[in-house]
Amino acid sequence: MTREPSSTPLSAPVAPARPTLRRHHGDEVRDDYEWLRAKEDAEVIAHLEAENAFTEQRTAHLAGLRQRIFDEIKARTLETDLSVPTRQGAWWYYGRTVEGKQYGIQCRAPLAGPDDWTPPVLTPGVDVEGESVLLDGNVEADGHEFFSLGSFDVSTDGSRLLYGVDVEGDERYTLRVRDLTTGEDLSDVIENTSAGASFSPDGRYVIYTTVDDAWRPDTVWLHEVGTDAAADARLFHEPDERYWVGAGFTRSEKYLVIEVGSSITTEEYLVEATDLRSEPRSIWPRREGVEYSATHAVVGGEDVLYIVHNDGALDFELVRVAASDPQGERDVVLAHTPGRRVLDMSAFRDWGVVSYRRDGLSRMGILDYATGSIDELAFEEELYTAGAGGNPEWAPPVVRLGYGSFLTPGTVYDYDVAARELHLRKRQPVLGGYDPSAYGQRREWVTASDGTHVPVSIVWKRSFGEPGNAPRPLHLYGYGSYEHSIEPGFSVARLSMLDRGVVFAVAHVRGGGELGRQWYEDGKLQHKRNTFTDFVAVARHLIDTGVTAPDRLVAEGGSAGGLLMGAVANLAPELFAGILADVPFVDALTTILDPSLPLTVIEWDEWGDPLHDAEVYAYMKSYTPYENVREGVTYPRILATTSLNDTRVYYVEPAKWVARLREVGADALLKCEMVAGHGGVSGRYNSWQQRAFELAWLLDVLGLAED
Repeated sequence: MTREPSSTPLSAPVAPARPTLRRHHGDEVRDDYEWLRAKEDAEVIAHLEAENAFTEQRTAHLAGLRQRIFDEIKARTLETDLSVPTRQGAWWYYGRTVEGKQYGIQCRAPLAGPDDWTPPVLTPGVDVEGESVLLDGNVEADGHEFFSLGSFDVSTDGSRLLYGVDVEGDERYTLRVRDLTTGEDLSDVIENTSAGASFSPDGRYVIYTTVDDAWRPDTVWLHEVGTDAAADARLFHEPDERYWVGAGFTRSEKYLVIEVGSSITTEEYLVEATDLRSEPRSIWPRREGVEYSATHAVVGGEDVLYIVHNDGALDFELVRVAASDPQGERDVVLAHTPGRRVLDMSAFRDWGVVSYRRDGLSRMGILDYATGSIDELAFEEELYTAGAGGNPEWAPPVVRLGYGSFLTPGTVYDYDVAARELHLRKRQPVLGGYDPSAYGQRREWVTASDGTHVPVSIVWKRSFGEPGNAPRPLHLYGYGSYEHSIEPGFSVARLSMLDRGVVFAVAHVRGGGELGRQWYEDGKLQHKRNTFTDFVAVARHLIDTGVTAPDRLVAEGGSAGGLLMGAVANLAPELFAGILADVPFVDALTTILDPSLPLTVIEWDEWGDPLHDAEVYAYMKSYTPYENVREGVTYPRILATTSLNDTRVYYVEPAKWVARLREVGADALLKCEMVAGHGGVSGRYNSWQQRAFELAWLLDVLGLAED
């Protein structure tokens, strides 16, 4: 794209007003900027490029700061590094990163023997004996501006690799099969698949899903390796537009589980792995509002299913049923307890791992099949996150788990179940002398407008003083949708803010899952406003207690959290100096009114159905950011980021929002990645540059750009 010289000041792009009328439930709305939805229109592309040029010029003075932040991230990161190997079959599997390379390299090395359960300690820059490269993302990405790996699976016998690649950012992946003996790809090519394809246990077949016209995963397919994809068998199709489908094999490799789910209802089907063309067998027939997930185990020689469900149990419970008769008697293993949200059960041959939330934190425990007792793992930090992951083996003596906090970098442990001992395998190094004791973290509780107590996590660098001693620059983050919890995780990039005296805080608002299922229910549908008012209450609390001040407070949220940003900008613009909205869902009513758009019908369970319900329409109209931009208001500075190929939140939403904000005199910028998807740019260096751009803008708003 040709850009005007920086010496020539650019005016903010003005999108022409081309009114379209929207009529629903007797209400008529004039929309001046809906024409920006025409993605293939040259005028639309020109407008987006003009927005990018304007944003580039308006932020040109931050180029030095952006580079310093990028350099800080880079200097703190061990660029040539290796993950902790994971055992599967006769191999240790792990990933490499190499200095100067954008993408990871997937590798493996042979076990020392069948009793080898201690992963080798790998040293950056040192060759691993017997190492073979399975997939080099840098090679696969060559010639493409975007690269994403959506499927990655190795056959049980270790002879073949299945991988799926997206080079557009639209989350549609092309599947290929690689012979790991020769390193050559087979003739198998399957286009336009969803993420998460896998081999069957015998390696003969590939299970994958495809999407409908609204980009909803709706069909499960069976592909025989070595055959033409045109001959693939359709195993399952879900016609109801409210439901998406997925499929995967149990760790025991006995069953293929096909999951059909909306945001409030689930149905799962079993298919014998040895007879994949057989008719799928429903575990529990779907009932509106009942969610469940099942996993297979063998207890006392009997095939059983452990099922986490919410049938009469708001925060879910864990039961065990016979696999031969899953609709029969339920043996309660972990009874429903209000406030303890049971999340998942992961079954292994000799025991299970149960994950749950209590008191706003993630927990996990080992389930004894014989007694039903659960031994909870204990961690010392006040705020942390922990969970099992990377455990493909059916009968291991250890459980691989991840741990971290706002202060503790990502940590990998193996938990010896018999000895009840944690073995540290790796803590992600943070270069440059990082000292966790130089920083603090704590949780506070804020009283919302209706009396509800909302948790807030606060992180700071101690040398600048304790939060509340004097008003400090503060970066407030929020999300609050889909029962998604914002966990206490470490961020190298965040250190660039903390080390400049910025306090970081997370408002764990309703609509998230931090405090159980009711916390989610109280922030969705006709209760959605609670998400926004909770965030405002947290901001006011931080101001009233002297932690920050309105001219020193910036807010950030992305996707549905971007909706939160747009809503609070309208509700309480006076509280914020700046707002960063990443891929923001700010034209929610327009989107949710159109069932032809991706995900809309599925989303009715989260937001309501304004197309057919006048009350829902009126409620959504009352808070949708784009429709509620106000005249005569001094808005904070706003930066909206988006991607042209985003299929979850279309670029048009922030483009329209920024155009409308400019109408009322707001200082609003739009940055649109022209080759990217919902997650932004691909490649680690590109993502660091993107984050450096955002953080530099936030620091500029906070008056800390000159450092």
